[in-house]
Amino acid sequence: MKENRIAQLDLDDVPQMYHNFKYNDGEIFFADNITSIPGLMKQFRVNFIAYVMVLEGSLSLDMNSVHYHLSKNCALIVDRKMVIDNIEHSDDFRCLICVLSPDVGFSFINKSLIQSVMHIHSNPVIEIDQNEMDLMVKYYDLMVFKMDHPEMNFGTQTMRDIIRCFAFDLLSNINKHVDQENEDMLRQGDRIYRRFMLLLADNTSINRSVKSYADELCVSPKYLTSVCRKHSDHTASDLIATAIVSRIKQLLLYSDMSIKEVASEMGFDNLSFFGKYVRKHLGLSPNKYRKANNYGK
Repeated sequence: MKENRIAQLDLDDVPQMYHNFKYNDGEIFFADNITSIPGLMKQFRVNFIAYVMVLEGSLSLDMNSVHYHLSKNCALIVDRKMVIDNIEHSDDFRCLICVLSPDVGFSFINKSLIQSVMHIHSNPVIEIDQNEMDLMVKYYDLMVFKMDHPEMNFGTQTMRDIIRCFAFDLLSNINKHVDQENEDMLRQGDRIYRRFMLLLADNTSINRSVKSYADELCVSPKYLTSVCRKHSDHTASDLIATAIVSRIKQLLLYSDMSIKEVASEMGFDNLSFFGKYVRKHLGLSPNKYRKANNYGK
């Protein structure tokens, strides 16, 4: 099939395709069975991040033309822009699946887990032991319990904190099963991309200039952008914006800072420019974004 004919699957498409999901807030989606989702037998490209954990049976599929087979206690990490094809599963196949928007997925990554993230690109299937799988299932059961008992659910932030812990523990488990690569053996582009992602994962970094990152990495902005395109299909500027916007969203929704304080924290000296930046990336002014997401309730 030609590249331009590959179907695009966005996060918004998932609940429309599959109505038996357990949780969906527009950026995070949880389900425990994907075998009945129509259309998954066709080739498609995902525009989100997904974790699939096999509880029973087996699953096989092609991702970016590489064939993978998963059995019980395997975790599959599907990164955005991956092309999925030839999905097959056994009759007894059971799984848990967590789908995240790219912005949310990025916000869950910290510097200590970059090794896991880098490993995922070339090795998206990880075998984890039964105790580790049991822990993942307990997280899932906790989220389902809270959704089934709304009187004990204290808002979106509570769910996101649970999911954040889930993501950290999953990536930590992956980290334990990854042979630590010798950075000296990596190609220059791989080293540059890893170091760039480490800089972006540092929440104290508020720089919006590609050139400043390129200078710190001792490469040209053009080379840094080409490396980012090769590894992620996004420019360096895109990745910087994703990191900045993710941090802005966290501060707007989950801190007591005023809009002016958030702007200052993120390195915006001009409140008007900060407002324009937020509207460009989030579609709303900072105040309206807070109101639209029930800030303070």
